[in-house]
Amino acid sequence: MSAILREGRTVTITPGQDLVSTMVPGFKQELGTVLAESPAELRLDLTGAALMDSIGIGVVIATHNSMRKIGGKLVVANASENIVKLFKSMRLDQHLNLDS
Repeated sequence: MSAILREGRTVTITPGQDLVSTMVPGFKQELGTVLAESPAELRLDLTGAALMDSIGIGVVIATHNSMRKIGGKLVVANASENIVKLFKSMRLDQHLNLDS
């Protein structure tokens, strides 16, 4: 279960583990609950996540798109060096808001 911190219209969600296929179903439910609140900013804090597979990338992209639809933004914070390299290799860094 992810840690969720609400501060005004900003919500920070910290899964605390790798974003891989085995954890994604529960994480998607948590994200759905948060997105239903229509936050202005959703911070995905990747502290404790060293790896991300294609399913995890899909969740990040879908969350980014959902936030754009409601007029908000997704900020990916504290991504590991490996995850940042992955985003850069896929050119996702040009679309996502990365915050170290």
